[in-house]
Amino acid sequence: MRSLILAALTVSALSLGACSTAIETVRGPQLAPIGYPAALVPVQQAYLPSPESRPASSNSLWRAGARSFFGDQRARVIGDILTVNIDIDDRAQTQNSTQRARANESSGGVTNFFGLENSLGRAFPGGFNPQNMVGLAGESTASGSGSVNRSEKVSLTIAAVVTDVLSNGNLVIQGRQEVRTNREVRELTVAGIVRPEDISSANTINHTQIAEARISYGGRGDISRMQSTPAAQSLVERFSPF
Repeated sequence: MRSLILAALTVSALSLGACSTAIETVRGPQLAPIGYPAALVPVQQAYLPSPESRPASSNSLWRAGARSFFGDQRARVIGDILTVNIDIDDRAQTQNSTQRARANESSGGVTNFFGLENSLGRAFPGGFNPQNMVGLAGESTASGSGSVNRSEKVSLTIAAVVTDVLSNGNLVIQGRQEVRTNREVRELTVAGIVRPEDISSANTINHTQIAEARISYGGRGDISRMQSTPAAQSLVERFSPF
């Protein structure tokens, strides 16, 4: 009975996944819902709730803690937004070559074998010589070469939200941007830890100043699906011993 229930649940899950894939194939990829800011926080990060807003007093137009026109407009508390400039221009070139050769030779004989060394020729005809009974020779060679030439260039700008403030004052930020063009969605995500001192007066920061940076640029849709390897082929290539 339990096996039947597990089988039914498995079939239901596969059916739902196939239905979702079929809907996306027909309608195209959909944009993810907007989350602000708690929904942007990764599961492994702690989330501190934003402080409650303080109403203005009856005798003043300003409220305590509010930012004025002449104040510092840089991000510093949970929910603030800052701009991240991503300008990646990396190049890597590696070339290795290996060549190995080895040769060995050994021989052995039986000078005394209970007085039967001369009688061994009867069991091993064809010019048997006890002095040169065993001979081994081997030779192995191996050579290989490899090279890697890679170039990556990404220039983007994205707004990120402060999702946490660490005990030392550093800010945990995370941002996500989705752009849909026809039937293709391009996704850009950035996350990491920044120092408030590194944020410029224009409330911007470079990606090189983000610690534990996680930058992802990809997409989903018809073009990405055509460029990806089929699942069955990926399994065969991964587990094939040849």
